[in-house]
Amino acid sequence: MKSKYKATSYNGSWQSSHLYFILLKLESGNFLTDLEVKWLRANGLYETNKIAQEVKLFSQLKSKYKATQYQDSYPDNPLYQILKKLELTESLSNSEYNWLINNELFETAEIFQQQESVKETHFAQLRDKYQANKHLDLSLSSPLYPILQNIDAKDNLSESEINWLEQQGLNETIIIAQELEQTRKFAALRYKYKVTRYEDSSPKSHLYKILKRLEFSNQLGEQDINFLKKRKLTEIIEIANEKYASTLKSKIDLGELLNESEIEWLKNNRREDIIIVAKQKHFAALKLKYDVLGYQDKSHTSLLYTILQKLELKERLELTEIAWLQETKIEVLKSTYSHYRWQKEPQYQGTKLFSGKIWIAYHTIEANFYEQEFQRTGNKWNLANASSHWRKADKPEQALQLTNNLELDKIKENKLKSALLTSRGGAFRDIDKLDKAENCARQAIEYQPKSHHPYTLMGAISFERHQYSDGEYWFQEAIKRGANPRDMDSEIKRVVKNAKDENKRREVIEYLLKKDSQRYAWAKSYLKKSSDNGK
Repeated sequence: MKSKYKATSYNGSWQSSHLYFILLKLESGNFLTDLEVKWLRANGLYETNKIAQEVKLFSQLKSKYKATQYQDSYPDNPLYQILKKLELTESLSNSEYNWLINNELFETAEIFQQQESVKETHFAQLRDKYQANKHLDLSLSSPLYPILQNIDAKDNLSESEINWLEQQGLNETIIIAQELEQTRKFAALRYKYKVTRYEDSSPKSHLYKILKRLEFSNQLGEQDINFLKKRKLTEIIEIANEKYASTLKSKIDLGELLNESEIEWLKNNRREDIIIVAKQKHFAALKLKYDVLGYQDKSHTSLLYTILQKLELKERLELTEIAWLQETKIEVLKSTYSHYRWQKEPQYQGTKLFSGKIWIAYHTIEANFYEQEFQRTGNKWNLANASSHWRKADKPEQALQLTNNLELDKIKENKLKSALLTSRGGAFRDIDKLDKAENCARQAIEYQPKSHHPYTLMGAISFERHQYSDGEYWFQEAIKRGANPRDMDSEIKRVVKNAKDENKRREVIEYLLKKDSQRYAWAKSYLKKSSDNGK
């Protein structure tokens, strides 16, 4: 018995042990008391206890299904598996049914037949209910029976079940099942959106279509809103609006821009708070893009935000906006620049807004504008202006491309010839082709000797070549013709900043400080940086 009931681990003698009497009870099919069950657990006889519970269940099933005359109660008996199937109202195989008959368990077999009869009646009712009578296989083993049971239990059909129904031509059954599924979904949506007083529960209702769309888009169309208002279903509108507002907030948090229709919706629904957040985040992103994080005003009403938006849209700036950029200073954050640029360009440690990426963007927009104007009008003054802006946008190659093949003999106005040549010479200077730059400057002087621009260019070229006395001469000639001395200083500063050879940089700085230490005091910072780099 110890082996049969898996109690071999127990080593006590049978005379003094509770185990012997427990196993006798199990062998006779009797139930254990609670104290006996506790004793088995206390002695680690868990498998024995499990068998005891199975014996108990077996005995109960024998009583329920009129099989008590069958003496064996051990769980491995075929009757136990048969009775468990009857408990679940599962069909028996032919061999199982025959086993009952062979063991003269006729009442148990009769119970099985009754169960089968009930199921057959139920199957017939389901075939009627779900229009599946055309299916010829009426046996309970037919795949149709569990499918109809699923439909009746309000379970959604799987893809394989739908495919099987299609293969059997039971399309009406599929339609009914899908309508029931949609009805359940409609009921769930009505509960979710607090629709408690709308009587139409049909999935063909327009309300169902609205709620389904709302699940995916979060936004109601005008017709949907009118439908809901007429039926006083304003709670749905409120929920939908809140969902859509949350969607727009999430879009903003991800750094995406709102489009015009989204902003218009927020205005119409009095959600200016979200518009303000969107603008503030957009402003912050633009400040990062254009390297002006040091500008402290975070308000979306700032003029800088308007200007950056225009630059982003490649729109031209107004004169008042340009003047504001020129007048407004900014403390530039060191973290926004490379260490090299911070060291090499000390003027960026505190500068005007009209510099850096804003400067480049502005002049790029202007250059494109004047190019388009030239294409539209043919007026070559637009070429001169475009060329000048391309240079300021740090794209001298674009300026040179524009002024190729000038055909000066076909241009009547000397002032225009001089302007074009001066701009072209400046572009050559930008790419270190100083000989070509000088040729352009001298031709420009011949065409317009009274203009200070080509003289300024000649002065800059001379300084680039470290011919300082020549440079001073040309700058003085430029001043005589109306040039601003500050413009000369700007050209000299550019020479110092762009010097690639540290020794040459030091040479020009020492020349300037010796000439006028106060006027050229700014050069000391470059001299100091050069020394630091040398160390």
